[in-house]
Amino acid sequence: MIYKVVFKGTTLKQLNRLPKADKARINAAIELLKTNPVPPAAKKLRDRPGYRIRVGNYRIIYHFEKSEIQILILKISHRKNVYQIN
Repeated sequence: MIYKVVFKGTTLKQLNRLPKADKARINAAIELLKTNPVPPAAKKLRDRPGYRIRVGNYRIIYHFEKSEIQILILKISHRKNVYQIN
């Protein structure tokens, strides 16, 4: 089953501002999420719904809906900033 990826709000802008090498690695990780929304490296978030995966110094925070076959990318940011609530 292949999931559809949807970026929330300004998340796509966050991704486009990253250096090319990091952006390519993050895009590859997102492509893998399409076929397996909870890979072995994914961690369930404790303080809010969703999951996170590490890609170098960056984190991808996402939530997925089995019923809608959709992955919602909530935030992509550096590891020191990703858990701050804006």
